[in-house]
Amino acid sequence: MNLCREALEILKETSRTFYIPIVRLPHGLQEAVTSAYLCFRAIDEIEDNPELDNLTKAKLLRAISLTLQAGSDGFGVDVFSLALSTQENLLPEVTMRIREWTLLAPATIAPRIWDATAAMADRMAYWAENEWKIRDETDLDRYTFGVAGAVGLLLSDLWAWYDGTQTNRTLAIGFGRGLQAVNILRNHIEDLSRGVDFYPEGWSAENMQKYARRNLTLADAYINSLPVGAALDFCQIPFTLAYGTLDALADGKEKLSRSDVMALIEQVTK
Repeated sequence: MNLCREALEILKETSRTFYIPIVRLPHGLQEAVTSAYLCFRAIDEIEDNPELDNLTKAKLLRAISLTLQAGSDGFGVDVFSLALSTQENLLPEVTMRIREWTLLAPATIAPRIWDATAAMADRMAYWAENEWKIRDETDLDRYTFGVAGAVGLLLSDLWAWYDGTQTNRTLAIGFGRGLQAVNILRNHIEDLSRGVDFYPEGWSAENMQKYARRNLTLADAYINSLPVGAALDFCQIPFTLAYGTLDALADGKEKLSRSDVMALIEQVTK
Protein backbone atom coordinates (compact mmCIF):
# COMPACT_ATOMS: atom_id res chain seq x y z
CA MET A 1 0.00 0.00 0.00
CA ASN A 2 1.47 3.38 -0.94
CA LEU A 3 1.79 6.22 1.56
CA CYS A 4 -1.11 8.26 0.20
CA ARG A 5 -3.50 5.32 0.41
CA GLU A 6 -2.31 4.51 3.95
CA ALA A 7 -2.72 8.15 4.94
CA LEU A 8 -6.30 8.19 3.66
CA GLU A 9 -7.04 5.04 5.66
CA ILE A 10 -5.68 6.66 8.83
CA LEU A 11 -7.65 9.80 7.99
CA LYS A 12 -10.84 7.75 7.65
CA GLU A 13 -10.21 6.20 11.07
CA THR A 14 -9.58 9.54 12.77
CA SER A 15 -12.18 11.78 11.11
CA ARG A 16 -14.91 10.71 8.73
CA THR A 17 -16.04 14.36 8.71
CA PHE A 18 -12.84 15.49 7.00
CA TYR A 19 -12.23 12.27 5.11
CA ILE A 20 -15.20 12.96 2.84
CA PRO A 21 -14.16 16.44 1.61
CA ILE A 22 -10.47 15.49 1.43
CA VAL A 23 -10.99 12.34 -0.62
CA ARG A 24 -12.91 14.45 -3.17
CA LEU A 25 -9.95 16.79 -3.75
CA PRO A 26 -7.91 16.59 -6.96
CA HIS A 27 -4.49 14.95 -7.06
CA GLY A 28 -1.76 17.13 -5.58
CA LEU A 29 -4.11 19.21 -3.47
CA GLN A 30 -5.45 16.03 -1.86
CA GLU A 31 -1.96 15.00 -0.73
CA ALA A 32 -1.23 18.50 0.61
CA VAL A 33 -4.45 18.77 2.63
CA THR A 34 -4.10 15.19 3.89
CA SER A 35 -0.55 15.94 5.01
CA ALA A 36 -1.69 19.05 6.87
CA TYR A 37 -4.67 17.37 8.49
CA LEU A 38 -2.69 14.37 9.74
CA CYS A 39 0.18 16.53 11.03
CA PHE A 40 -2.32 18.65 12.95
CA ARG A 41 -4.14 15.57 14.20
CA ALA A 42 -0.82 14.09 15.35
CA ILE A 43 -0.11 17.02 17.67
CA ASP A 44 -3.76 17.37 18.67
CA GLU A 45 -3.65 13.81 20.02
CA ILE A 46 -0.82 14.91 22.31
CA GLU A 47 -2.68 17.99 23.53
CA ASP A 48 -5.85 16.00 24.31
CA ASN A 49 -4.19 12.87 25.74
CA PRO A 50 -5.68 12.26 29.23
CA GLU A 51 -2.76 10.05 30.31
CA LEU A 52 -0.02 12.67 29.83
CA ASP A 53 0.65 15.44 32.31
CA ASN A 54 0.79 18.99 31.00
CA LEU A 55 4.55 19.46 31.26
CA THR A 56 5.13 16.24 29.33
CA LYS A 57 2.69 17.42 26.66
CA ALA A 58 4.54 20.73 26.36
CA LYS A 59 7.90 18.95 26.13
CA LEU A 60 6.67 16.61 23.36
CA LEU A 61 5.00 19.40 21.41
CA ARG A 62 8.11 21.59 21.56
CA ALA A 63 10.28 18.66 20.48
CA ILE A 64 8.08 18.17 17.41
CA SER A 65 8.17 21.89 16.67
CA LEU A 66 11.98 22.02 16.87
CA THR A 67 12.29 18.91 14.71
CA LEU A 68 10.12 20.52 12.05
CA GLN A 69 12.06 23.78 12.25
CA ALA A 70 15.29 21.88 11.66
CA GLY A 71 13.75 19.90 8.84
CA SER A 72 14.87 19.49 5.30
CA ASP A 73 13.75 17.20 2.52
CA GLY A 74 13.14 13.77 4.03
CA PHE A 75 14.03 14.61 7.65
CA GLY A 76 16.10 12.08 9.51
CA VAL A 77 14.54 8.64 9.73
CA ASP A 78 14.69 8.59 13.53
CA VAL A 79 14.28 12.24 14.53
CA PHE A 80 10.55 12.13 15.28
CA SER A 81 10.80 8.68 16.84
CA LEU A 82 13.51 9.94 19.18
CA ALA A 83 11.42 12.97 20.11
CA LEU A 84 8.39 10.81 20.93
CA SER A 85 10.07 7.64 22.16
CA THR A 86 9.62 8.30 25.87
CA GLN A 87 5.83 8.16 25.53
CA GLU A 88 5.28 5.96 22.49
CA ASN A 89 3.13 3.49 24.46
CA LEU A 90 0.64 6.28 25.18
CA LEU A 91 0.57 7.86 21.73
CA PRO A 92 -1.64 6.74 18.84
CA GLU A 93 -0.44 5.67 15.41
CA VAL A 94 -1.34 8.99 13.81
CA THR A 95 1.12 10.73 16.16
CA MET A 96 3.93 8.20 15.94
CA ARG A 97 3.85 8.37 12.12
CA ILE A 98 4.08 12.16 11.88
CA ARG A 99 7.32 11.97 9.86
CA GLU A 100 5.43 10.13 7.12
CA TRP A 101 2.70 12.75 7.04
CA THR A 102 5.32 15.51 6.60
CA LEU A 103 6.59 13.71 3.50
CA LEU A 104 3.17 13.33 1.89
CA ALA A 105 2.67 16.83 0.50
CA PRO A 106 4.24 17.95 -2.81
CA ALA A 107 7.69 19.45 -2.28
CA THR A 108 6.62 22.89 -3.51
CA ILE A 109 4.20 23.34 -0.56
CA ALA A 110 5.39 20.88 2.12
CA PRO A 111 7.59 23.42 4.00
CA ARG A 112 4.54 25.68 4.51
CA ILE A 113 2.78 22.75 6.20
CA TRP A 114 5.84 22.05 8.37
CA ASP A 115 5.91 25.71 9.40
CA ALA A 116 2.20 25.73 10.30
CA THR A 117 2.52 22.51 12.30
CA ALA A 118 5.61 23.77 14.16
CA ALA A 119 3.86 27.03 15.07
CA MET A 120 0.72 25.23 16.22
CA ALA A 121 2.74 22.79 18.34
CA ASP A 122 4.46 25.72 20.08
CA ARG A 123 1.10 27.37 20.79
CA MET A 124 -0.33 24.12 22.12
CA ALA A 125 2.70 23.79 24.39
CA TYR A 126 2.04 27.28 25.78
CA TRP A 127 -1.58 26.43 26.57
CA ALA A 128 -0.63 23.09 28.13
CA GLU A 129 1.88 24.80 30.43
CA ASN A 130 -0.81 27.33 31.38
CA GLU A 131 -3.45 24.63 31.91
CA TRP A 132 -5.71 26.11 29.21
CA LYS A 133 -6.79 28.95 31.50
CA ILE A 134 -9.32 30.84 29.35
CA ARG A 135 -10.18 33.88 31.46
CA ASP A 136 -12.07 35.96 28.90
CA GLU A 137 -13.02 36.20 25.24
CA THR A 138 -9.59 37.56 24.33
CA ASP A 139 -8.00 34.38 25.68
CA LEU A 140 -10.56 32.34 23.75
CA ASP A 141 -9.69 34.24 20.57
CA ARG A 142 -6.00 33.53 21.18
CA TYR A 143 -6.63 29.83 21.69
CA THR A 144 -9.00 29.39 18.74
CA PHE A 145 -6.60 31.30 16.49
CA GLY A 146 -3.64 29.18 17.59
CA VAL A 147 -5.29 25.82 16.94
CA ALA A 148 -7.81 26.64 14.19
CA GLY A 149 -7.75 30.18 12.82
CA ALA A 150 -4.21 29.50 11.66
CA VAL A 151 -5.55 26.41 9.86
CA GLY A 152 -7.84 28.71 7.89
CA LEU A 153 -4.80 30.74 6.88
CA LEU A 154 -2.95 27.61 5.78
CA LEU A 155 -5.93 26.48 3.71
CA SER A 156 -5.94 29.85 1.96
CA ASP A 157 -2.26 29.34 1.16
CA LEU A 158 -3.01 25.86 -0.19
CA TRP A 159 -5.77 27.16 -2.47
CA ALA A 160 -3.45 29.88 -3.80
CA TRP A 161 -0.63 27.37 -4.31
CA TYR A 162 -2.84 24.90 -6.15
CA ASP A 163 -4.70 27.07 -8.65
CA GLY A 164 -4.15 30.72 -7.73
CA THR A 165 -7.42 31.12 -5.79
CA GLN A 166 -7.18 34.30 -3.70
CA THR A 167 -9.12 34.65 -0.45
CA ASN A 168 -9.81 37.10 2.37
CA ARG A 169 -7.45 35.95 5.14
CA THR A 170 -9.44 37.60 7.95
CA LEU A 171 -12.50 35.64 6.89
CA ALA A 172 -10.33 32.51 6.72
CA ILE A 173 -9.51 32.96 10.42
CA GLY A 174 -13.24 33.16 11.13
CA PHE A 175 -13.74 29.91 9.23
CA GLY A 176 -11.23 28.11 11.44
CA ARG A 177 -12.42 29.76 14.65
CA GLY A 178 -16.05 28.93 13.94
CA LEU A 179 -15.33 25.24 13.42
CA GLN A 180 -13.22 25.14 16.59
CA ALA A 181 -15.91 26.85 18.66
CA VAL A 182 -18.38 24.18 17.56
CA ASN A 183 -15.89 21.51 18.64
CA ILE A 184 -15.54 23.19 22.04
CA LEU A 185 -19.32 23.17 22.48
CA ARG A 186 -19.69 19.57 21.36
CA ASN A 187 -16.83 18.27 23.53
CA HIS A 188 -17.47 20.42 26.62
CA ILE A 189 -18.55 17.63 28.97
CA GLU A 190 -15.73 15.34 27.81
CA ASP A 191 -13.18 18.16 28.25
CA LEU A 192 -14.45 18.88 31.78
CA SER A 193 -14.01 15.19 32.65
CA ARG A 194 -10.28 15.53 31.95
CA GLY A 195 -10.02 18.83 33.86
CA VAL A 196 -10.05 21.27 30.94
CA ASP A 197 -12.59 24.06 30.39
CA PHE A 198 -12.32 26.14 27.21
CA TYR A 199 -15.27 28.38 28.18
CA PRO A 200 -14.24 31.83 29.41
CA GLU A 201 -15.05 32.47 33.06
CA GLY A 202 -18.79 32.91 33.56
CA TRP A 203 -19.73 31.70 30.07
CA SER A 204 -22.60 29.33 29.41
CA ALA A 205 -23.31 27.17 26.36
CA GLU A 206 -25.46 30.02 25.10
CA ASN A 207 -22.47 32.39 25.15
CA MET A 208 -20.36 29.86 23.25
CA GLN A 209 -23.20 29.38 20.74
CA LYS A 210 -23.18 33.13 20.05
CA TYR A 211 -19.38 33.11 19.68
CA ALA A 212 -19.51 30.18 17.30
CA ARG A 213 -22.31 31.69 15.19
CA ARG A 214 -20.54 35.05 14.99
CA ASN A 215 -17.44 33.37 13.61
CA LEU A 216 -19.44 31.12 11.31
CA THR A 217 -20.92 34.28 9.81
CA LEU A 218 -17.36 35.15 8.77
CA ALA A 219 -16.94 31.59 7.54
CA ASP A 220 -20.09 31.99 5.44
CA ALA A 221 -18.64 35.13 3.85
CA TYR A 222 -15.37 33.28 3.24
CA ILE A 223 -17.12 30.42 1.48
CA ASN A 224 -19.36 32.72 -0.56
CA SER A 225 -16.25 34.50 -1.86
CA LEU A 226 -14.72 31.27 -3.19
CA PRO A 227 -15.01 30.53 -6.91
CA VAL A 228 -16.48 27.25 -8.10
CA GLY A 229 -13.73 24.66 -7.67
CA ALA A 230 -11.80 22.53 -5.23
CA ALA A 231 -11.62 25.06 -2.37
CA LEU A 232 -15.37 25.66 -2.38
CA ASP A 233 -16.13 21.94 -2.58
CA PHE A 234 -13.89 21.28 0.39
CA CYS A 235 -15.08 24.08 2.68
CA GLN A 236 -18.81 23.59 2.23
CA ILE A 237 -18.92 20.18 3.97
CA PRO A 238 -17.34 21.02 7.37
CA PHE A 239 -19.15 24.39 7.36
CA THR A 240 -22.54 22.75 6.81
CA LEU A 241 -21.84 20.12 9.48
CA ALA A 242 -20.77 22.83 11.93
CA TYR A 243 -24.08 24.68 11.54
CA GLY A 244 -25.98 21.40 11.78
CA THR A 245 -24.13 20.53 15.00
CA LEU A 246 -24.93 23.94 16.52
CA ASP A 247 -28.61 23.47 15.75
CA ALA A 248 -28.57 19.94 17.19
CA LEU A 249 -26.88 21.12 20.40
CA ALA A 250 -29.34 24.00 20.72
CA ASP A 251 -32.16 21.43 20.47
CA GLY A 252 -30.69 19.45 23.35
CA LYS A 253 -28.97 16.69 21.36
CA GLU A 254 -25.43 15.60 22.23
CA LYS A 255 -24.34 15.60 18.58
CA LEU A 256 -25.54 14.97 15.05
CA SER A 257 -26.64 11.42 14.36
CA ARG A 258 -24.86 9.48 11.64
CA SER A 259 -27.96 9.73 9.46
CA ASP A 260 -28.11 13.50 10.03
CA VAL A 261 -24.46 13.80 8.96
CA MET A 262 -25.00 11.82 5.78
CA ALA A 263 -28.14 13.79 4.92
CA LEU A 264 -26.31 17.11 5.29
CA ILE A 265 -23.36 15.90 3.22
CA GLU A 266 -25.71 14.66 0.51
CA GLN A 267 -27.44 18.02 0.53
CA VAL A 268 -24.11 19.80 -0.06
CA THR A 269 -22.63 17.41 -2.63
CA LYS A 270 -25.59 16.58 -4.83
